[in-house]
Amino acid sequence: MIATVNRKGYFSSSHRLYNNHWDFKKNIEMFGKCANFNYHGHNYEYIVGITGEIDPKTGFVFNLQKLKCILFDEIEKLFDHKNINLDIKEFSFINPTIENIVVFMWNRINSKIPSDLKLKITLYETVNNFVEYDGK
Repeated sequence: MIATVNRKGYFSSSHRLYNNHWDFKKNIEMFGKCANFNYHGHNYEYIVGITGEIDPKTGFVFNLQKLKCILFDEIEKLFDHKNINLDIKEFSFINPTIENIVVFMWNRINSKIPSDLKLKITLYETVNNFVEYDGK
């Protein structure tokens, strides 16, 4: 039997969408107010789904307590109350769009779970703006 277990997480971060190869005017045209010099923040919400066979010995696809710890260590400690552009070195050269953030999150979490499990992350930047990523 195959099932998917899900866990929600939260973090608050600031960021600025900006392409250093463009001038300020072009950045404002592309990213709007998200390109303003003084950054802006979001209360992000994410859902991590892990799909796989239910282990007949434990009844788990993946231990949710272990997942809670992974998410805290790999995501929340890193992102919560941080400026993504300035505080997370990988984003010093990657524009911190929700697409790029979710791929970054997926890579960190995927490296901590068994390879026979499938990982999907849904990241909400706002109630209306969200992205899903499953490694493809």
